[in-house]
Amino acid sequence: MLGHKPKLFKAHTAIFLDDLVPQDNFYRKLEAKVDLNFVRDLVKDCYASSMGRPSIDPVVFFKLQLIMFFEGIRSERQLMEMVNLNLAHRWYIGYDLDETAPDHSSLSKIRDRYGLEVFQRFFEHIVELCIEAGLVWGKELYFDGTKVQANADIDGLVLRWYWEARQHQEALFAQVLHDEQESEKLPNGEAPHSSRGFVHKYDGTHGSRGDVAARMSGLRIARLVLPTPMPVR
Repeated sequence: MLGHKPKLFKAHTAIFLDDLVPQDNFYRKLEAKVDLNFVRDLVKDCYASSMGRPSIDPVVFFKLQLIMFFEGIRSERQLMEMVNLNLAHRWYIGYDLDETAPDHSSLSKIRDRYGLEVFQRFFEHIVELCIEAGLVWGKELYFDGTKVQANADIDGLVLRWYWEARQHQEALFAQVLHDEQESEKLPNGEAPHSSRGFVHKYDGTHGSRGDVAARMSGLRIARLVLPTPMPVR
């Protein structure tokens, strides 16, 4: 029998946002590891002490900035659309299901009020908190190369995996050559006057012993050389 699901909604009175977010959700872990209460002291000079309407909580604002960072979002409008759809995001900033989330235009005004220096200090402190929490291992660093002035040979750039493969190949080749030389030593430990493999090279004459040795060596090398990678489009 073909089923049909009608779209009928009803009001629920026993639903809690905290129950809808899994315990192993990333933003629960972020909330437990990184305390953002320090931002209130960071931005208190940007507000009047006794006049005006209460602002959006600075902790909420910077939590939204972290959501932008982790989700790869570059627009406040897109950010708030995501927050209104994602229960974990709404839980992280502390807005219940029936509360209206901040408007994207308010976020833009707050960002302009704080300025670049506040953001710089904020993210520097976040890095320190992540190091203290054991979330940063610090063995590999990545940066945006488009902002760095350098005399770089673009034609000389290679894929990382290709460079590592070539390094492995050279190390392996050196080990094979060493094993060949060790296996061809005389009982007294001296190298033989004539041997096959990598010792003899092609001497320019056809049919010579050096020619045969070079062709034999080439066969062994062919088993070690990795194929040239195809360009990535």
